[in-house]
Amino acid sequence: MEDQQTYKGSLREHVHRIIFGTDTPAGKLFDVVVLYAILASVLAVMLESVQNIEDAFGEYLKIIEWLFTILFTIEYIARLYVSDKPLKYAFSFLGLIDLFSIIPTYLTLFVSGTHFLVVIRTVRLLRVFRILKLTRYLSEAKVLGDALKASRYKILVFMLSVFSFQIISGTLMYLIEGAENGFTSIPRSIYWAIVTLTTVGYGDIAPTTVLGQAFASILMIVGYSILAVPTGIVTSEITKEHLKGKRFKACDNCDLDEHERDAVHCKRCGTELNWHAYGGKPDYGDSSSK
Repeated sequence: MEDQQTYKGSLREHVHRIIFGTDTPAGKLFDVVVLYAILASVLAVMLESVQNIEDAFGEYLKIIEWLFTILFTIEYIARLYVSDKPLKYAFSFLGLIDLFSIIPTYLTLFVSGTHFLVVIRTVRLLRVFRILKLTRYLSEAKVLGDALKASRYKILVFMLSVFSFQIISGTLMYLIEGAENGFTSIPRSIYWAIVTLTTVGYGDIAPTTVLGQAFASILMIVGYSILAVPTGIVTSEITKEHLKGKRFKACDNCDLDEHERDAVHCKRCGTELNWHAYGGKPDYGDSSSK
């Protein structure tokens, strides 16, 4: 009995290294095979949406889709089984993506057409960073995520202001142009205001009166400035996130201009940094820096 438990434990650890690790040939091969399977499954679903291909090979594509879904289901169950904390994996970002990537095919048993949602599997390609040892670049994604999170209230207020502006603009255009010129209702006029403000301009509805065209011209010009505001907000927060972890101070010796907040010497040449030229010593975050 003890030997059997030891065997199960060692087998579970071995499978864990293959599924979650990339430091072994088997682990790398497993991840590469999964990535190719993801690409193939998404390609099959995309081809199924082409009518000519669906008419000729529809049944084969459905079989391929189910085979991949079964494969990914087994993989998901295996990940849960070998995880030290199955619930933590299940509710992690990649764990949820793994789950959502197999659900759409099973939903086709009840609702037709949902299998096209398996394109969610493309998010799983993020594991390529781990396979290619590019995880250091994920820190940049974290900076972007933190910046978006920090600016969410500013963007929300801005979007609510723009939404109010669009309602007012659409209502004014409804009063200016009227139903005889295509602005048959306030909601349709608001739709026109949104299309115009975002500079999309479908052209399915357009003002014909001089006053309406003048108002539309003003709205288009305002649209350019409005589009720039969210970009400025997010850019500002990204800059703040970078400065939280680093101070860009140039070394007097080698001119390296990027150092950690608690750096005393240059990480390239070892020269003591002249912090006094930039307002004093770095902030260590404790009493020792005072």
